[in-house]
Amino acid sequence: MAEIVLGLGTSHSPLLSIPNGLWASYAERDKQNTSLYRIPDGKHVNYEELLSEADPAIGKELTEDVFERRHEANQRGIARVAEALAQADPDVLIMFGDDQSEIFDKEAMPPFCVFWQDEVSFAPRAGRNLEPDRARIDYYGGDDARLYPVHAGLGKHIVQSLNDRGFDSMHVRRMREGQNMSHAFGFVWRRLMSDKLVPTVPVHINTYFPPNQPTPERCWNFGKAIREAVLDWDSGTRVAVLGSGGFSHFVVDEEIDRRSLKVIEERDEQGVAALPTERLQAGTSEIRNWFAAAGAMGDDMEFDLFDYVPCYRSAAGTGCAMAFAKWS
Repeated sequence: MAEIVLGLGTSHSPLLSIPNGLWASYAERDKQNTSLYRIPDGKHVNYEELLSEADPAIGKELTEDVFERRHEANQRGIARVAEALAQADPDVLIMFGDDQSEIFDKEAMPPFCVFWQDEVSFAPRAGRNLEPDRARIDYYGGDDARLYPVHAGLGKHIVQSLNDRGFDSMHVRRMREGQNMSHAFGFVWRRLMSDKLVPTVPVHINTYFPPNQPTPERCWNFGKAIREAVLDWDSGTRVAVLGSGGFSHFVVDEEIDRRSLKVIEERDEQGVAALPTERLQAGTSEIRNWFAAAGAMGDDMEFDLFDYVPCYRSAAGTGCAMAFAKWS
């Protein structure tokens, strides 16, 4: 029987991979972002509307000193997640992440998908070729495409087991030539596995795009079903599980972040079901990947939040909140 020896959670925002001196450039992009929404009702608004209702106290978050402290906290968080992965040294890592038109078109988006080819290709997206984009590529170690190993045997077993447990998950056995794997997974390979590549099973969850986003409760139960699949696998494999993405962005929502972290820590399944989905939009929706990872943890696994770092970048309250954690 296989066993789950570690759980991990990490954000994967571009702010994690650019110097803090370039954060303000992303604030300029926010002014054109059509995915901004108002807290707490989730109504979509433009930047100027958001700014008109913003708390003036946000201004104290927008100094270079604060940016630098937040940046350093983020790098420590990434380092701690990478260290936990290296120390556990699992045989395989199951990764929950989302896709943003890298593999799936927004017009044809599965709620769940398991990849189980022998290897996949990933190259960081160059974006608009502006200074922040080039800086992010430098953090990734270049924009060249690289191949990363996938544990096809466990992936296939998960697909079959999910089907038996009522999750009709899509599966991908072969990607098109030149197709790029999702950034949610690429961040893990490039930033957390610098010393040793661990074979992975990438598992896609459609966190972003209506109308078939799984509810938080469904994501939690999906993680529980994957846990059962792992425990039923006839092998002595040591498995780690990771949720990639989040927390709130492109509008920082500290209340929903802390509420989500609380239900994760307390394994409060009723609390997960009660979370307001109207506030799990845009990048905030990626918290669903953490819910799936949490669902895969056993009752004997203790949650350890390394850090929660709300990174504001504009007076309107736009930015990205980061979180880093493990279960062990």
